[in-house]
Amino acid sequence: MDLMQIVAVVVFVVAMIAIMSEKVHRALVAIVGAMVLLVVHVVTFDQAMSHVDFNTLGVLLGMMLFVAVVRLSGIFEYLAIKCARLAKGNPWHVMVLFVCLTALLSALLDNVTTVLLIGPMTITVCRLLDIDAVPFFLAEIMASNIGGTATLIGDPPNIMIGSAAGYSFVDFVLYDTPAALLSLAAMLALFYLLFGRKLRVDDAHKDALAGLDEREQIKNPVLLRQSVVMIVLVVVGFMAHGSLGIESCVVALTAAGVLMLISGERIEEALAHVEWTTLVFFAGLFIIVGALSEVGVIGMLAQALIDVTGGSTFVAMLVLLFASAIVSSFLDNIPFVATMIPILLSMEATGMDVAPLWWAVSLGACLGGNGTLIGASANVVMSDISRKNGHVITFAHFFKVGFPTMLATVAVSAIYLIVRFPPM
Repeated sequence: MDLMQIVAVVVFVVAMIAIMSEKVHRALVAIVGAMVLLVVHVVTFDQAMSHVDFNTLGVLLGMMLFVAVVRLSGIFEYLAIKCARLAKGNPWHVMVLFVCLTALLSALLDNVTTVLLIGPMTITVCRLLDIDAVPFFLAEIMASNIGGTATLIGDPPNIMIGSAAGYSFVDFVLYDTPAALLSLAAMLALFYLLFGRKLRVDDAHKDALAGLDEREQIKNPVLLRQSVVMIVLVVVGFMAHGSLGIESCVVALTAAGVLMLISGERIEEALAHVEWTTLVFFAGLFIIVGALSEVGVIGMLAQALIDVTGGSTFVAMLVLLFASAIVSSFLDNIPFVATMIPILLSMEATGMDVAPLWWAVSLGACLGGNGTLIGASANVVMSDISRKNGHVITFAHFFKVGFPTMLATVAVSAIYLIVRFPPM
């Protein structure tokens, strides 16, 4: 390794240690780490900016603004009470309902948008039932990443893989969706063992819930109707943005702008609900990870993973599945997948059957996001929502639950891939 590679690795490792220690705010760590890389010329300003995913930041900003307006209608309180009443106040049943809803929305939207919609509902239900919201937030984070694995549009790595390999929305439904459903079942089983039997609601809170009418939670019926229409249009927009030739951030920002215009809500109030520290954290993290890619560290890692397989498609499939998952737990999966794409394409050019490898990278990179608090955008966004409402999710707490859950779902996916692509 040369000097620039060593510096990039040291900055990344120090930043990860600082984030895990939680003694310094992660947004500050990310931005200082990015500035150090610029000051010592590991990357130029233009190179750093090229690695900032402005599409992701735009989606985050647009959906934060969108949700800030939608919440004024009372729809989140309405849905929260409706779900709690359907579950008859049973907290485990509430968790299962929210997990399934989160996974479904993440498959049709993107997982960041989903947690922005689900988060306020979760807070409302947990306050009604007087129960700890953290297990619910953890379950929803896991479900959002698993649901995002299922389709072409659920997670950015899938969009990149679909484009490079020529796979369609239907291809992802046929290959990734079964693995995602099995992973979701495994995740629910694990969460039942960890939390399901411990969740309790007293009769007084159940009786109070039974006496609530969810229709009374609607604060602005006109805004509610506008919000429902716009949510449907957002879903359609996210599903069709590729064929329309526009980025997903354009869909999100347009939806936010249109909703604010037709509702008459003040943009100053919506901007006050934007998680600016989250946006700063991602911008800095993109630069830190981008530097690793720029100096060739990620490329070296990816190539080493290929070398250890000895040219066997079956071995490469399993190695890439677990390696993609573990790497994506700590690194952003977008640059990792971006590095893997040309390697897989060059392997395909030699006549090797790389179809199993595409699906291994897809499943590993997406499911790997559940490994740590910084493994996926949805994790950071949901943890910030939780913190703002008085429920702090630490890096260590998330790791204790998330990493075993990630390994379990990846193991399930490995079995699925072995059955789907048996060794020849």
